[in-house]
Amino acid sequence: MPKEVSIGNKRHVKEETIICYLLLISTTLLYQICAVEGSEMESVAQELLKSAKQPEFFQWVRGIRRRIHQYPELGFEEQITSQLIRSELDSLGIDYTWPVAKTGVVASIGSGAQPFFSLRADMDALPLQELVDWEYKSKIDGKMHACGHDAHVAMLLGAAKLLQARRHELKGTVKLIFQPGEEGYAGAYHMLQDGALNNIEAIFGLHVLPSVPTGAVASSPGPILAGVGLFSVTIQGRGGHAASPHKTIDPILGATFAIIALQQIVSRETDPLEARVVTVGFIKGGHAGNVIPDSVQFGGTYRSLTPQGLNYLQKRIKELIEMQALVHQCNATVDFMEETPLPHPVMVNDESLYNHGKRVGEILLGEPNVHPLPVTMGAEDFSFYSQKMAAAIFVVGTKNETLKSDQPLHSPHFVIDEDALPVGVAFHAAVAISYLDRRVFDII
Repeated sequence: MPKEVSIGNKRHVKEETIICYLLLISTTLLYQICAVEGSEMESVAQELLKSAKQPEFFQWVRGIRRRIHQYPELGFEEQITSQLIRSELDSLGIDYTWPVAKTGVVASIGSGAQPFFSLRADMDALPLQELVDWEYKSKIDGKMHACGHDAHVAMLLGAAKLLQARRHELKGTVKLIFQPGEEGYAGAYHMLQDGALNNIEAIFGLHVLPSVPTGAVASSPGPILAGVGLFSVTIQGRGGHAASPHKTIDPILGATFAIIALQQIVSRETDPLEARVVTVGFIKGGHAGNVIPDSVQFGGTYRSLTPQGLNYLQKRIKELIEMQALVHQCNATVDFMEETPLPHPVMVNDESLYNHGKRVGEILLGEPNVHPLPVTMGAEDFSFYSQKMAAAIFVVGTKNETLKSDQPLHSPHFVIDEDALPVGVAFHAAVAISYLDRRVFDII
């Protein structure tokens, strides 16, 4: 018996030695592969950025952005923009599906097989009169690309050109999502409903931002943008002559008290350490100083960084408005536009995909040019994608005080530094190529 135990122990020790040896070989091989992968990624990234900065290439991308800027279109009306995108894809020999969600386009580059990775650009403009006087100013009265979506489309088409040139080297498939209706129309939701992103495992998006310097990008992991809802209210009373208010039911009074009451949801019902917003942005009622109107309309937005916060805000907004209307003998109708659908969910950056984007950004631009991005109560319908797959959104800096490209998004004075375009082009392409390379290694 002692002899048999000794033999068993020797076998056990031998097996452990073999396992340790194999682990050592695997670890060494993994380290070597990662080192090669990193070196190759650096080389590819720099080649992509160099290509995007070539004068002819840059002028082509810039020209696309300027053409779109001159003819801005609102959500789900992007016919001219969609046609321009399809024409450029045709000239590049890239296959696409159209229409998706009315005016959207989904292009495909690569093997046609898994893994599927997606890049997204939104296309719509804002109902805003441009006040910037320049050669390529909006030609459409009351409409402007004041959120940079013209640049987003141009950067993604630029990335498409770079990716198409490397299509035989792609270790999977890149889907390019040209999405309509981001500005309050939940275009991302409708793209998902139309099956545009079926079987896609991850999606990456870029947005220009005038508070980040040109040449830099920024983002952070986890919750990065608020979930957002809208509300529209009608307070119905009974109008009449202002000299006889006792013969009327004054909807202005009911609306005023309701608006004041809404302010207390955040100031008195919300933990001071939790971020929530309730803002009334418009009020309309009456046309003469001596007439009490029949009704008043007002509306606004509510925002939170948690789903629970959004639900609570919606519930309390409805309750307070209806109660205040009742106190003042009025009727209230509260519309949360849920058919849009609203609210949009909180935008949560997938940590792994964020880390990938951060690493690519550092390789492409240098570590000092990849900034952390503070959480804001702004919102993006890109968040709908994040509920279905790994998603990450980064911003591309466009701040250049010499060009006065530091005006905020949604401003009629909004300008971008077009030198940021090659950064977005190369960043898109580098993230997609390296993601597919990494996924193949993960599978192996």
